[in-house]
Amino acid sequence: MTKFPPVDNTQIPAALKPADLHRRLLSGEGLQLVDVREPAEFAGMRIDPAVLLPLAELERRAGELDRARPVVCICRSGHRSGQAVEKLVALGFPTVCLLEGGLMAWEQSGLPLKRDPKAPWALDRQVRLVTGLLVLLGLSVSLVWPPARALTWFVGCGLVFAAITDWCGLAFLLAKAPWNKARTGCGTTKCST
Repeated sequence: MTKFPPVDNTQIPAALKPADLHRRLLSGEGLQLVDVREPAEFAGMRIDPAVLLPLAELERRAGELDRARPVVCICRSGHRSGQAVEKLVALGFPTVCLLEGGLMAWEQSGLPLKRDPKAPWALDRQVRLVTGLLVLLGLSVSLVWPPARALTWFVGCGLVFAAITDWCGLAFLLAKAPWNKARTGCGTTKCST
């Protein structure tokens, strides 16, 4: 088991800026990086040495984390990691924070990322493709069968609902698709790429 230097938990803010987290990682601080995204997203890009613990599995698998070490939750933008922080605090973890701005901010800062070249597209990209295809299908079919325009209305309403609620049913379904499931070597805790 790796020994980490003691961490002064009073020095961990609620949100770490990418440069601060990178500096702490380089100094060997014993932080646990927990990526709460889905396996396909994790394979696409991640911070080394983050472990994958999807948000939906977090409460069930929280025992895999060391309560004595600070936990830094990571997601794409910071939204899911905020939910993860709330869950871990409720489970009694004493020091939990998130990466401010998520992986988007980390990447914009030019910090190193690990990528699996065979990873599927990001879920948001898959959602854009499917919704675009459904709109084109609805409009094309409506040229010969006008009621098919209802499909474009349905897609539009779904996008508005997703924006208002910050929950996308199509992304939820796509995350369950076989091409988005973890493959051997990636998806349990660490990817071996």
